[in-house]
Amino acid sequence: MSTAYSARSRRTALGAVVTGAVVGVATLFGPAAPASAGVNWDAVARCESGGNWKINTGNGYYGGLQFSRATWNGYGGQKYAARADLASRSEQIAVAEKVLRGQGIGAWPVCGKKGGSANAAATRSERAAPKKATSKKSAPKRAATRKAAPERAATTAAPQPSAGTYVVRRGDTLSEIAVAQRVDGGWRALHERNRAVVGDDPGLIFPGQRLRLR
Repeated sequence: MSTAYSARSRRTALGAVVTGAVVGVATLFGPAAPASAGVNWDAVARCESGGNWKINTGNGYYGGLQFSRATWNGYGGQKYAARADLASRSEQIAVAEKVLRGQGIGAWPVCGKKGGSANAAATRSERAAPKKATSKKSAPKRAATRKAAPERAATTAAPQPSAGTYVVRRGDTLSEIAVAQRVDGGWRALHERNRAVVGDDPGLIFPGQRLRLR
């Protein structure tokens, strides 16, 4: 009897040690933190300012993300510098995160789409949604769509004979036109110059519209 009791005691002690070790490891490392999908501010800055975080063209907007003085001050930017172009990249992004929470990505009506945040929720939903049995049949159509993409890229904001004006083509955006035609002040200046043609929404332009570049 004493021998059997001793064996059971050893097994019980060993089980407790193993269980304690597992709990200790779980406590030490903890669950893996989920990755958070944020805005690609560098992509937004490339669209807004050519990626120049110190830019000041005199158009009333400053820094890589083109903050107005009112927006910069309203969201605590003066904590870092008097204007956005005088602050560092990380400081500008810190203010941009506050603007994003307050106004959404629409605060950058043209270039906000480049940051990818609008697609984050959709991507997570697609991953969570169950796959349909017919999804395999639709794959060739998606491949065909990808082949059509270079045609649009080839025609986007193509140079035109007249240096002073530009006729909008299908797929153009003010940002792409401003970069391709080297418009001083970027898409904001281009929009202000052509507000009578484009209207108040810089993200809505139509093929055939003639824009004044200078």
